[in-house]
Amino acid sequence: MLHTLWTSRRNRVLPATAASAVLAVGFLLGPLQPALADNAQPTSPATPSPASTAPAQTAPSSGTGATPSAPPSVVPSPAPSSVPPTKPGTRDPEDAGKDPSARAAMRSLIGPGAKMGQANPQSKNKGGNNARGMGVPSLLPGAWQPSWGISGVDVSAYQSSLDWGSMYSQGVRFAYVKASEGNYYTNSQFSSQYFGSQSAGMIRGAYHFAIPNWSSGADQANYFVSNGGGWTPDGITLPPVLDIEYNPYAGQTINGVYMGDTCYSMNASQMVGWINDFSNTVLNLTGRRPMIYSTSDWWSRCTGNSAGFSNNPLWIAAYNTSGPGTLPASWGNFSVWQYSSSGPYPGDSNVWNGDYSGLQRFATYGDTDPSASMGAAASAYTGLGGQTSGIACGLKNGGCYQFFQNGALNWSSATGARPTYYGPVRTAWANSGYENGALGYPTTDQTCGQLNGGCYQMFQGGAISYSPATGAQLSLYGPIRDAWGANGFERGILGYPTTGKICGQLNGGCYQMFQGGGINWTSATGAQLSIYGPIRDAWGASGFENGPLGYPTTGKICGQVNGGCYQMFQGGGINWTSATGAQLSIYGPIRNAWGANGFENGILGYPTTGKICGQVNGGCYQMFQGGGINYSPATGAQLSTWGAIRNAWAATGFQDGRMGYPTSSGDTCGLLNGGCYQMFQGGGIVWSPATGAQLSTWGAIRTAWANLGFQNSRLGYPTTGEICSSSSSCYQKYQGGTISWTATGGAVVAYS
Repeated sequence: MLHTLWTSRRNRVLPATAASAVLAVGFLLGPLQPALADNAQPTSPATPSPASTAPAQTAPSSGTGATPSAPPSVVPSPAPSSVPPTKPGTRDPEDAGKDPSARAAMRSLIGPGAKMGQANPQSKNKGGNNARGMGVPSLLPGAWQPSWGISGVDVSAYQSSLDWGSMYSQGVRFAYVKASEGNYYTNSQFSSQYFGSQSAGMIRGAYHFAIPNWSSGADQANYFVSNGGGWTPDGITLPPVLDIEYNPYAGQTINGVYMGDTCYSMNASQMVGWINDFSNTVLNLTGRRPMIYSTSDWWSRCTGNSAGFSNNPLWIAAYNTSGPGTLPASWGNFSVWQYSSSGPYPGDSNVWNGDYSGLQRFATYGDTDPSASMGAAASAYTGLGGQTSGIACGLKNGGCYQFFQNGALNWSSATGARPTYYGPVRTAWANSGYENGALGYPTTDQTCGQLNGGCYQMFQGGAISYSPATGAQLSLYGPIRDAWGANGFERGILGYPTTGKICGQLNGGCYQMFQGGGINWTSATGAQLSIYGPIRDAWGASGFENGPLGYPTTGKICGQVNGGCYQMFQGGGINWTSATGAQLSIYGPIRNAWGANGFENGILGYPTTGKICGQVNGGCYQMFQGGGINYSPATGAQLSTWGAIRNAWAATGFQDGRMGYPTSSGDTCGLLNGGCYQMFQGGGIVWSPATGAQLSTWGAIRTAWANLGFQNSRLGYPTTGEICSSSSSCYQKYQGGTISWTATGGAVVAYS
């Protein structure tokens, strides 16, 4: 803002004494304005080159604006000193800056304070005093504005009544409001201007007019931030600004304090140190380096054209129609150009060097986390689209988020900034409680192009896996996910998950379903696969983990005899072949007996039924390809293989007949002439090729045969069972004779 109250004096040079007198009157009559100075810019503007501190340049590289009529003047830097020089009999400004009464006196004398833009970098007054600034006459038509970028304004207490709505309708989208000056002045219009611009829909920020010889950079930074110069990554607050430029009080003695020359009577090293002090303090207080407002001329004069501030965005002042010209050495590009103090808008007119989305990003992303990381992520994850909110923090573990057209960014100190895109994966995360749920914060981007059109995204607590067929399902870190991974994730036998992990099962168990089956876990059994198919069906029919088998203790194991498979469980196993189907083999005597005979590799082969209980005297049996196993508490588990002996037992009614349960395991063979036998509760069944299977029940007849030597005697093998005519008279025939029995005579042998 380059207005001046001394319009009639713009082209005059006052003697020192006269100037002092006029200045004294000025203090009494109204706000102080800068005196004249010899300030110039290079003779031709240059187009800035891209830099990391601002959006890509969109301004034209040349224009029709006025150019200086003479080369720039060079003002020698003041001699190095630790303290800016003072005039004899005056007080040092830095000393006054520590004095509350001096600050109060300064505040009362300056009225609305210094104005942004104390000298026109495109004009030159050859007769001026190099120690003083000067007002900036506009070289522009009042209605001219750049045809590129986003329009903005800066205002101060000099603009007491503003129609923000009208400015917005004219295209103004951002505003900077003066907040403070030195450590003694705050803008009385700040709140109405700051919040008025916001209410109209503008992105707004605050600036500080530096008086660097008055107090330290840190002191003024603290004063600024405490009086409106703060910053939050809400998307509507622009970064703080350091207005460092021509001394508005150059050559003046105010209340006994000599205010210094154009460069505040500081040498380049001192000035650079002061700016660093201010910038670092603002960064520490707000997480944002301040944007620096200045002119190329002042920067060259007063910092020695320092190249050390490339990390601070640049707001360059140059009033013409051809662009900002040659930039100070720290910058290859600019963020904001102040091109006029005389229109088209109230205050000073500015343009943002980029598009509106770039301005939003500028307001949102700072120099420290989380906003710095989120800014980098927003640039990297272009699929998110434009931002639709600022950054909101205060989440679990100090996390933050920001919304975009196509999703959101989520940040935590542990994970950095990661995107979640609107769609099934984000919805599943939301349903799980976002960062407060089991998954926590995302740790990767969403990765698609997986099997069958699938996608996944990793989180602190696991992953979300999606396919069109299954939807988005959680896969939490732990044994179940480990088991899925060990089997190839979605490319393995299980495919994609179809549910999340479901806990609260028997004995603290959990399970998760997949396209190809399930994974079941308990602390006792670990995580085991249960693949869809006959074995799982059989387990399900038995009641899953609530049935006699309990939880699986292995996965399905195939490659057994005749193409068989089995799976073990807490309560036994399930065996399958295409010939027998899937059959349970419960731990206990029957399974032990089968195992003792070689399982499926033994005489019985595979089971063809499960265990069937409820038989006489608490008995059970199970059938196999090669026969059966019968159990009772009195007899234990005994094999009954297919053949003549079993058929003979069956003919008597199995365990319900007079033979009862077998008491020996299967047929005992290797007898005389190829004979075999099996013992039962009611006796034995004896077989030979010549005689077939015959019962030999307990009693006098069997005892007599035994006393003779069984089949090894002259009688040989029985050829019939016992035949009784009454309860007191029976006989049984043998190969070599007969044994008869009567109640009165006992057993009598008769050889044939």
